[in-house]
Amino acid sequence: MRVAMVEPQRPVVVTDSGSVGGLRKDQVAAFLGIPYAASPIGALRFAAPEAHAGWTTVLDASHPGPSVPQAPRMRSTRISVLGNSPRDGNEDGCLNLNVWTPADALTDGRLRPVLVFIHGGGFSGGAGGWPWYHGSNLCALGDIVVVTINYRLGALGYLYLPEIGADNLGPQDQGAALRWIRNNISAFGGDPHTVTVSGQSAGAYSTAALAADPATSGLFQRLLLQSPPLALAPQDPADAVEMAAEYTRLLGVDTASDLGSALRALPVEQLLIAFSTLAVQHVGPVGDWRPPLMPVLGGAGMPCTWQQAMTNGAFDSKDFMAGSNGTENTALWQMSNNTAVQKFTREDALCLLPGLAPPTDSYAEACNVEAIYNQYSARLPGRTPGQVFTAITGDWTYRDAIVAIAGHRTTLGHHSYIYQFLRAPRPDPDDLGSTHCAELPFVTGNFEASIDAPMLGSIDDGDRELSRALAGAVVQFVKTGSPNGPGLVNWPSYGSASAPLMLTFDSSRISVAEAY
Repeated sequence: MRVAMVEPQRPVVVTDSGSVGGLRKDQVAAFLGIPYAASPIGALRFAAPEAHAGWTTVLDASHPGPSVPQAPRMRSTRISVLGNSPRDGNEDGCLNLNVWTPADALTDGRLRPVLVFIHGGGFSGGAGGWPWYHGSNLCALGDIVVVTINYRLGALGYLYLPEIGADNLGPQDQGAALRWIRNNISAFGGDPHTVTVSGQSAGAYSTAALAADPATSGLFQRLLLQSPPLALAPQDPADAVEMAAEYTRLLGVDTASDLGSALRALPVEQLLIAFSTLAVQHVGPVGDWRPPLMPVLGGAGMPCTWQQAMTNGAFDSKDFMAGSNGTENTALWQMSNNTAVQKFTREDALCLLPGLAPPTDSYAEACNVEAIYNQYSARLPGRTPGQVFTAITGDWTYRDAIVAIAGHRTTLGHHSYIYQFLRAPRPDPDDLGSTHCAELPFVTGNFEASIDAPMLGSIDDGDRELSRALAGAVVQFVKTGSPNGPGLVNWPSYGSASAPLMLTFDSSRISVAEAY
């Protein structure tokens, strides 16, 4: 094992790029802000990630590295739900990752299972080093190694100009991070052959793509998806080309003879402002939050849709756990002052739903949309048409693909573990319920990082018990491929009974329910 202990509270680990000095607190050692690729600056902006040149002295890894630069509007969207303030971004050094490992793992020679977490943020915001995602609690709870990563966002990561090297750079960064983990995680006490990749929201979307891509699929064995918005199809290449042309026009460089050099010469702040403008100009219809730039179908790291990946067996060889929240889309409406949705009539909802239905479903037929609406309305007595619309589109966006993948796996005899998170904040003045991101502090145990978040509210002993149950199931899945274990609630595999089942997590109880 490539490790040297300089002093008990300042462990040092040797990686392929050089030595990193972390920080020990209690029984967990943290190594933060480790570069896994060269800084994407100068000629490497809008280029595929390249190996870091390395360093000769011990790198201070006691605090998170810089976030990827991102537009303020994109940051505020995440903050409005989760609370707290992010660190400022900087292109120089932004391709970094964070490792939390049991302190004993640095010296006892036993390799632990590894959990890699990919943050969400609509492909436009977020950072693996933000306090919401710190992995120390999961590390200590499960005796596992936890890794979070940064990847390029917005135009820096998803502008599609393959002629200059800009081809799904965010997914390429994620692949580079996984390869760094494969090559180096054993130095931190992690087992490179027992890796779970997890993500939330856009991070879950990315996780599914990593499983579908032959170039990265072999780098991990288990798949954990939290609220994956798989109903959003990858961007069509032709549409991506048009969006890139509009973006370069906003920047005033669309006629440059050397477009790559022109884009690389601009201040990053100008790139962010233009991306914010592009996002405002391309706000989708009610019920569609699609960002203006996102993974491009057929580009690097995105070989196919999730439906094609499922048919091709991409998800069959991995242990599979996934879930969504009970009222995913409420924050989109209640916290954005979207009075149009709040004032919906039944007819308004029925008019818009066909255009939002997943394209592979028969929901797009008007008669079936009406039947679906009636089913949800009966299940949600007293809710307004706007709230029923919000519930339907939330399930379409985040839940239905999970159920489809689990059902497909069941036909092949594979276990799948599905959950729905139902805990609502107390108090809940915005009537959010269990909105998008609500499960995050319960998985990580980082309640303090979201203490002012509207989706969290006040925390009591029951909530901490709920967190231990959900986090316990996660670490057990990371370790064994099943969320079942001593002291945990029995979690049936989807399709193991006469009706497809999932586990529901609520503040008052954890129970088995039919996956309708």
